[in-house]
Amino acid sequence: MKPIRYGIIGSGMMGQEHMRNIALLDGVSVVAVCDPDDAMRLQAQALAEPDTLAFTDHHALISADICDAYVLAAPNDLHAGLMRDLLATDKPILCEKPLATTSAACRALMRAAEGRRAPVWVAMEYRYMPPVERLRAAVAEGQAGTPRLVSIRENRFPFLHKVGDWNRFNARTGGTMVEKCCHFFDLMRLLLGSDPIRVYASGGADVNHRDESYGGRIPDIVDNAFVTVDFENGARAMLELCMFAEGAHWQEVVSVTGEKARLDACVPGPARFSPDGQERHSEFVISDRASRRETREVVAVDEHILRAGDHHGSTYFQHAKFLELVRAGTGAPEVTLADGYWSVLVGEAAERSIRTHEVIDLRVFASEAMSAA
Repeated sequence: MKPIRYGIIGSGMMGQEHMRNIALLDGVSVVAVCDPDDAMRLQAQALAEPDTLAFTDHHALISADICDAYVLAAPNDLHAGLMRDLLATDKPILCEKPLATTSAACRALMRAAEGRRAPVWVAMEYRYMPPVERLRAAVAEGQAGTPRLVSIRENRFPFLHKVGDWNRFNARTGGTMVEKCCHFFDLMRLLLGSDPIRVYASGGADVNHRDESYGGRIPDIVDNAFVTVDFENGARAMLELCMFAEGAHWQEVVSVTGEKARLDACVPGPARFSPDGQERHSEFVISDRASRRETREVVAVDEHILRAGDHHGSTYFQHAKFLELVRAGTGAPEVTLADGYWSVLVGEAAERSIRTHEVIDLRVFASEAMSAA
């Protein structure tokens, strides 16, 4: 079996998580890392094989033509430009979320990718968390009935420090609703099998980073919010986000409710943020309406996979599926550029709703965003 050679563009925290998970797969290797930051590049090289090449510029990496696939994990505001250059190659690409910081930039990338043969996979890791996959399977089997409501609660720790503190400002992240919550808007659309049409959000920057200053600027990213989303098929969804809730037993709870039952995927936070520093397994819960009984199921994950990242094994399982696509040489990615676009569009609309207190009609909003671009 021919080894698949990966190039990692952006070797900070998430780039290194990708590398640790790629290392768990058979018949693959990271042959190149690329990052202009010396410290991150050296950390990535320490994770890689001794003969892994290091680049400070992605143009040089692409020109070297030593990779069979690329993983893009640079800061959000660099995605659009880097993706344009990567799309000009004939190699598969796994692009970290968000696809870009604006929906207009996402649409431009979709146009640039038209006619391209090699696949582009948008890295929506939360789809591949084992408890979420268990939930998705149960929904597909009809255990909830017709999904009418999706509720997602994330109670977690604040944003971590990144190189240059790029994740402290809306201008570079797209805002918390894009940077963090695109995952959840993607899950809502996936679980309900419908496109969103309306968004209302209320949120604020109330607790985190208030004592920080960068060149005289105070961080402006939202640290808590409620978001409601209406869908074409009449279903609705809600997100509760709190990023100063480190003590929560479950970091995420994803719930789907229909006329038969409520289904819950309960996900713990990463071990390094738990009180005892230990990994905990997730749970899948069925609250059956007819029997009025609750059943709970532990969803176990191999500890080597859990230790390879902060996303409850999802990065590994995503990479395993991406690798299948790369090896096959044909087929469509499970997470498309269109999926990436929709997740950013809802996040962008939620950011506007938080600022203006308006209900956002996504059909109007999407048209306005394209016109403005």
